[in-house]
Amino acid sequence: MELSALNANQTDYRKLVSEHGSPLLVLDGDAIRKQYLSLQQALPGVALHYALKPLPHDAVVAILKDLNGYFDLATNGEVDLVRNVGVDPERCIHSHPIKRDSDIRYALDYGCSTFVVDNIVELEKFVAYKDVTQLLLRVSFRNPDTKIDLSKKFGCRQEEAIGLLCKAKELGLNVIGLSFHVGSQAVNPVRHSNAVAACNNIIREAAQFGVTLTTLDIGGGFPVSYDGNPIDIVEYCAPIREQLALLPEHIRVLAEPGRYICAPAVTAVSSVMGIAQRGEQTWYYLDDGVYGSYSGQIYDHMVYPLSFPYASGEPQLSVLSGPTCDSIDVIREDIMLPPLAVGEIVIGHVMGAYTWASATEFNFFRKANFVVVNGPCEINAVVAA
Repeated sequence: MELSALNANQTDYRKLVSEHGSPLLVLDGDAIRKQYLSLQQALPGVALHYALKPLPHDAVVAILKDLNGYFDLATNGEVDLVRNVGVDPERCIHSHPIKRDSDIRYALDYGCSTFVVDNIVELEKFVAYKDVTQLLLRVSFRNPDTKIDLSKKFGCRQEEAIGLLCKAKELGLNVIGLSFHVGSQAVNPVRHSNAVAACNNIIREAAQFGVTLTTLDIGGGFPVSYDGNPIDIVEYCAPIREQLALLPEHIRVLAEPGRYICAPAVTAVSSVMGIAQRGEQTWYYLDDGVYGSYSGQIYDHMVYPLSFPYASGEPQLSVLSGPTCDSIDVIREDIMLPPLAVGEIVIGHVMGAYTWASATEFNFFRKANFVVVNGPCEINAVVAA
């Protein structure tokens, strides 16, 4: 894949590096707001629960809290994050289908009482808490179109749903609805709309067994562009809206957007720390790599657009490497780059999702610091990783 021709925006990255060092991740709160409001327009009436997993940052939580947003939690650490920002627990759901008893109690102690289950063992865990919890049954919809098929790991088969709903009723559990996730970065909205239609059938069939469902959680997976070609999210969601309109009128609809909200909001700023000529290629060693902010290239299977706002000259065959003493730590190979000097700044775009969240400090290279701009007034600052 050729590097994106994206031009750097007007941000003075040299000034940021001189003030705060390198590497940095620049989080733009206005981009978070724009993405949230765009998806809200595309899915009117749907309660958007931001999934913390791709970017569990307090500034993001605070911005969405100010927009009266909702949140999707999966771990005790995520419970702590929203609690510390002052989020009302009634605006949260706990969506991890597999939980320890201690995880259930931890979320309940915070005040979050809506959980997701997908099998009989998980249902039985809630018998002790049946008077204080409400459940969503997660259904699997396999999606070979996405690189990250979350229905491979979680969700009951469609034909199992009615049996599990009836078993939950027998156990005295309060199952209020269904949930699904068609996979991360789902490029085809038909996967979403087909899943909504299938859940509609389950909801109507469940009513025949005396099980009244009131909620449908349509998960996340709403895509963003990594190649410079914009995605019209209103158009993308059109078939989803069509199927949602066919649900019974009493059904409340939730969604769990993560990547769509945070990915475009973060820019990675790294610097060249060394240069070597190896055969016909010039190797540039950056102070960030795939063990750090570019971890999503491995875990998330994404290739991030790059730009070189201060470099010029005749392009030459090059390699961009990360800083660690490991040969896997390479960002790009066999690419044409303008000559870069030691200290030259390299910019990675669309780097909010599954980057810092999965970064390590392997070889004791520290994770990038965050610089928050246009954030909540109390968090407009540099935040150490």
